[in-house]
Amino acid sequence: MSSPSKRREMDVMKLMMSDYKVEMINDGMHEFNVEFNGPNESLYEGGVWKVRVELPDAYPYKSPSIGFLNKIFHPNVDELSGSVCLDVINQTWSPMFDLLNVFEVFLPQLLLYPNPTDPLNGDAASLMMRDRQQYEQKVKEYCERYAKRENISNAAEESSDEEISEGDDGESSEEEEVAGHADP
Repeated sequence: MSSPSKRREMDVMKLMMSDYKVEMINDGMHEFNVEFNGPNESLYEGGVWKVRVELPDAYPYKSPSIGFLNKIFHPNVDELSGSVCLDVINQTWSPMFDLLNVFEVFLPQLLLYPNPTDPLNGDAASLMMRDRQQYEQKVKEYCERYAKRENISNAAEESSDEEISEGDDGESSEEEEVAGHADP
């Protein structure tokens, strides 16, 4: 069996050679961002997210840490941190899985089949259970506002600025929207 570092390098290279845009952070293969498209025939179709991946030293025996850098409205994704609540990554990870599984199977399944009974985003979960139509509208609004290809290059900086200026209801101030329209 190969060492964890060789496996990590092989999995990162497989991801880079696939259709995913991978942006390495620093010089190692421990941290990188991946451009992820919302799955077809889902509420997230057409959205593009920058997903941060951190591989522990014990990868593939220990699961990667996965987080959305630009905002997404989903019951199983923490809106502020972008952390993902997904059993297969958090509790039932196996060395048989690799990074392609994460981006080709696990994340698309998460977006296609949200689980409002085990939420990281209580607002999204309760809205999904209470008013499905309003939930779907809010998902699409977030996709339109935060998940356009031109928005992901500065996703981390933008989301931290917006978190500070949002009110308790999650609605942005008019001032923020005006500033958003002023960008070239």
